[in-house]
Amino acid sequence: VQLQASGGGLVQPGGSLRLSCTASGFTEPYHAIGWFREVTGKDRDMVSCISSKDGRIYYGENMKGRFTMSSDNAKNSTYLQVKSLKPEDTARYYCAAATNVEHPICTWYAFYDYDYWGQGTLVTVSS
Repeated sequence: VQLQASGGGLVQPGGSLRLSCTASGFTEPYHAIGWFREVTGKDRDMVSCISSKDGRIYYGENMKGRFTMSSDNAKNSTYLQVKSLKPEDTARYYCAAATNVEHPICTWYAFYDYDYWGQGTLVTVSS
């Protein structure tokens, strides 16, 4: 089982990035896919998530507006478009899948409910 995140890099303030997460090797359906970000030394925050049950996308606190999550089931991929990047967006961005726990909506998942994590992709916003 693998979640491969990509698309990070160095970007100037105000710039945009599109992060990708591709899942492979899953033998059972996942109930939710989430995007998280982690600043060194701080807690991992949920950026957005999608519930497989209804396909609805939700955003973490203060994430709606500049972050847009989408998915392509045919490619087993989810995407996170980030615009108007700020230096405080600098973080490692992870995608994760929850297969064991099922909640009605994906915002009910705590980070420990996600049992598969990608290696993350580093986003650095700096001039």
